[in-house]
Amino acid sequence: MAARAGTSQPVISAYEHGRRDPTVSTLRRLLRAAGQYLAIDATPLPTAELHRDGRRALSDEQRGAMLADLLVFGEAFPFRRTGELAFPRISSS
Repeated sequence: MAARAGTSQPVISAYEHGRRDPTVSTLRRLLRAAGQYLAIDATPLPTAELHRDGRRALSDEQRGAMLADLLVFGEAFPFRRTGELAFPRISSS
């Protein structure tokens, strides 16, 4: 396989064990050596809402689940009321 793809066996082993990532051209050669071809397809995200930086926006359900997880996490910490504030509040009247 390595000889047909024009690379060495140690490099193939590194790809197989996740120690290295092939470039697109190398991946194309590896697939061709295995009797396949590389097809890259772009499809829209299930929710077409994207942030300006390209990250996928969260749905309301996802945001709600994250908030619920955060509240459960916060409840896991002990709470101790210490009495009055160390500094009095300033009124704006």
